[in-house]
Amino acid sequence: MVSEPTQAGGRADLLLSGAWLVATVDDERRELPGGWVAVTAGRVSGLGSSAEPPPEAGRVVDIDGCLVTPGLINTHHHLYQNLTRAWRPMTSAPLFGWLERLYPIWTDHLDEEAVYLAAWVGLVELALSGCTTSSDHHYVHPAGAGDLLAAEIAAAAELGMRFHPTYGSMSLGASDGGLPPDAAVQDEDDILAASQAAVERWHDPSPGSMLRIALAPCSPFSVTPDLMRRTAELAERLDVRLHTHLAENAEDDAYSLERFGRRPIDAFADVGWLTDRAWAAHVVRADPDEVRRLGAAGVGVAHCPSSNMILSSGLAPTVALRAAGAPVGIGCDGSSSADSASLWQETRLAMLQAKLVSGADAIDARKALEMATRDGAACLGRAGELGQLAVGAPADLAVWRLDGPALAGAVDDPIEAWLRCGPLASTHTLVAGRFVVEHGRPVAPALEDMLARHRLAAERFRQPAS
Repeated sequence: MVSEPTQAGGRADLLLSGAWLVATVDDERRELPGGWVAVTAGRVSGLGSSAEPPPEAGRVVDIDGCLVTPGLINTHHHLYQNLTRAWRPMTSAPLFGWLERLYPIWTDHLDEEAVYLAAWVGLVELALSGCTTSSDHHYVHPAGAGDLLAAEIAAAAELGMRFHPTYGSMSLGASDGGLPPDAAVQDEDDILAASQAAVERWHDPSPGSMLRIALAPCSPFSVTPDLMRRTAELAERLDVRLHTHLAENAEDDAYSLERFGRRPIDAFADVGWLTDRAWAAHVVRADPDEVRRLGAAGVGVAHCPSSNMILSSGLAPTVALRAAGAPVGIGCDGSSSADSASLWQETRLAMLQAKLVSGADAIDARKALEMATRDGAACLGRAGELGQLAVGAPADLAVWRLDGPALAGAVDDPIEAWLRCGPLASTHTLVAGRFVVEHGRPVAPALEDMLARHRLAAERFRQPAS
């Protein structure tokens, strides 16, 4: 018996019925042919195959021929960067040169309105790709720009997306040997005070929470080891998670060796971050011993395949990291480097890159789906709660149509068909049992107006930085 309806004989709020397959990605990795999912009060109240009768429901949605998966989880993003998407002058530089060109532009033009619009549009784009939970690493806080964390939190709340923003920071300016311009950095005591205030104001640790805060000094080349160490201590005291960029490319390696006399992962360990409280973006340059150490500590990894290729950073050892015990989630990274905020696309690329690095038999669509769901939940501290379809779990899910010319002939395995052939976008995306995408369209009103406002804001960023 694979169905476990909690509303025995009762009436669900919503029933999604007649799927080709429901891929639960639960502890048993159950797959339910002809499946259905019942939702009551924002949680999964039952699920089963065609052999098991579903409950009655206030609303029934026919999903004949579709694949149902848990909602995808975005473990690394910079939402504000969709204001400088696909800029031609930024296409030919690796990480450090790319950042040096963009830091002054972001610092001059970011404000509450711009960040709100970028978050609103970016989260809609993510929802269209089947994403139900997104983190965001916002680390640029120009003087006088306003409360940028509050601006993006407001956008997520309006859209009904589950959100894990971070209070990011930069404290090491160019005059002190860092990469960002001095105008982009903050005083470290101010950073720690703002970090604590953000957690106290916004963080909701309760089960089913729609909003959690993590602390996220940006990178080894933009903050001091002292800030990293003090942030780890603060996160321990406040019981929140830690996030940063780590071992991203060869320039990152060279900077750490020159400045600290050690590789980035050694420096990461020295400041108290080699812990399962932390998850790190990229981790492209870890050697086999470092992979083992990260896995043994349970450090999560946000794998960002598009960005790693566009900036020529390299191919991350994701199969080895997972085998070592590190949860490896999927991240879009910012839309100034990855350009497209599609969790489906990043999941497909993660599968293809892993085959290229570790062998054709090292990964398949099911393992990639686990990365985009269960592993992502573990990175964000939500293992066992998000990233699966199980009775009592939040009803965060995506429904994917598997028809049309692109999927013609894909009749053997709907999960492989989903990732190898590609619906590209979800048909329905639900967060806490509520549609945020329905019949392929965002539920949020005024999309065209918001896109027009976003374009005006993006045009401002083309003005020369001071």
